[in-house]
Amino acid sequence: MRQNKPLLGEDLKVVNVGLSLFADTLRSSGTPVTDVDWRPPAESDQRLTKTLRSIQKRNASGHLNIIDEANRTAHQRMLDAQPALVDVAPAGEAIAGLEDRTLLHAGPPIEWPDMCGPMQAAILGAIRYEGWTHTDTGAVTALENGEITLQPNHNLGAVGPMTGITSPSMPVFVVENRAFGNRAYCTINEGIGKVMRFGANDDTVIQRLEWLQNGLAPVLREAVQSAGGVELRPIVARALTMGDEMHQRNVAATSLLLRTLAPHIANASSIGNNVSDILKFLADNDQFFLNLAMAIGKATMDPTRDIPNSTVVTAMSRNGTEFGIRVSATGDRWFTAPSLMPQGLYFPGFTADDANPDMGDSTIIETMGLGGFAMGAAPAVVGFVGAGTFQDALAYTREMGEITVGRNPNLALPTLDFQGAPCGIDVRKVVESSITPVINTGIAHREPGVGQVGAGIVRAPMACFTQALEAIDQLLSETANA
Repeated sequence: MRQNKPLLGEDLKVVNVGLSLFADTLRSSGTPVTDVDWRPPAESDQRLTKTLRSIQKRNASGHLNIIDEANRTAHQRMLDAQPALVDVAPAGEAIAGLEDRTLLHAGPPIEWPDMCGPMQAAILGAIRYEGWTHTDTGAVTALENGEITLQPNHNLGAVGPMTGITSPSMPVFVVENRAFGNRAYCTINEGIGKVMRFGANDDTVIQRLEWLQNGLAPVLREAVQSAGGVELRPIVARALTMGDEMHQRNVAATSLLLRTLAPHIANASSIGNNVSDILKFLADNDQFFLNLAMAIGKATMDPTRDIPNSTVVTAMSRNGTEFGIRVSATGDRWFTAPSLMPQGLYFPGFTADDANPDMGDSTIIETMGLGGFAMGAAPAVVGFVGAGTFQDALAYTREMGEITVGRNPNLALPTLDFQGAPCGIDVRKVVESSITPVINTGIAHREPGVGQVGAGIVRAPMACFTQALEAIDQLLSETANA
C-alpha cells in the first residue's frame, strides 16, 4: 500500500519578494516568512536600464573593468586620507581666489534672485559684517549692480554649513590631507541661537562673528600651531565608538578636540583675560566639531576628483533651492534637481509648513561615509532626527552599503561588529537599486532671521544621479569613438 507524502514537505518556509501584504498574510497564519527588499532595476525605466547596460558593456570591454578599476582608485584614496588641522586663519588669507568683495555660499551655483530667504539674509548680514555697506538696502543695491561676487564654496576648496556663507574676514579651519597635500576650509561653528548659518543677521549675529574673528580665532590659531597640528582621523574614529556620526551628533568629537587643544589654549599668549569665555563657548557648543568634520570630508573627497571613468560621487551639496552632486569622471560639473524637504522632528511651536527646503554643504560628510551613512553608530541621534528606532538606524547604514564602492576600516562601527562605514557612493548603484543617499540634517525656517526649527532626515533627489549616469555614458561613448 502506497503511503501518501506531503506535497510541500513537513515545514513550509516562504521568501517574499515585493509587497509586504503577502508576507503579513502568511505570518498571520503562523508561516515563517523572509522578506527580500527587491526593486526592479532603475524602477523599470527602459531608458535608464538601457543606459546602465551601455555603461556596463563599456565597463567590461578590454582586459580590465575600467569603471570598477577607477572606482577602486577613488575608494583607496578615501582610505589613504590623512586629514589634519594645521591652521585657523582669515578666509581671505587662507583661501586662494577669495578676493575682496567676494562671498562664498553653500550648494551648487545660484543667482541672487533665485536664493531662498535664509541664504539671502545671511549674505546681507555678511556684507554688513565686512563693512562693505552698513544697511541691507545698500547691500542689495551692491549685489544687483554686480559690485559683489557670489560663488559656491566648493569652487575654492571650501565648505560651509546651512547657508554656508564665507567672507574674507571670517576665520576658517585649515585642514590638510597630508597624504595628498590638498587643503580644505570651513568657517568656525557659531554655536546655538541666532546664527548666520540659519539666516539670522541682526546686530547680535554680527557681534558674535566679530568675537569669533578677534577673540576666539587668534587663540585657536596659536593653540593649533603650538600642538604642531592635530591629526583628525583618530578623533573621528574614536568618536564613532562613542556614539557620534559626525553630522547631527558631535558631542564626543568636540570633547576629544577640546581635550587635545585645552593645554595649548591655556598657554596661548593671545588669550589674555578671555580664557573663561573661550572655554565656556567650546564646552557649551556640542556641534563645534561639525565644521571640522565638513572640512575633513572636503579634504578627503577632493583627491577623488577627475579620475577618468570613475562613477564615484565626489561632492553632494544644496543651496536651499537646488541639490547638486559632482562625480569623479565629470570633474567640476554639477548635476542638480530641486532640493527636497527634510522629514523629522520640529521644535515646539513649529511644523513642516515653516521649513525651508534642505540646504548646506554638510552633505560632504555623507559623501565620505559619515552622517546618515554611519547612523548605526549613533543610537542617541535616532530620536533627535526622527529616524524611528535604533534598528532603523542600523538599517539605514546597511542600506547605504548597497550603493557604495566599499567600506572604510578606518571608520569602524562598533554596533555593526566593527564593520567599516560604507563609503564611495556609486552613481550606477544608486540608479540601479533606486536607493538614494540618506542624509542627517538640520531644518531651517523658510523665513530669514528665525533660525533652526528642527532636525531630520532627507534623501538626495534621484534626478541628480540619473543625469550623472547619462553624462557618464555620453563621456564613455565619446572616449570610445575618439
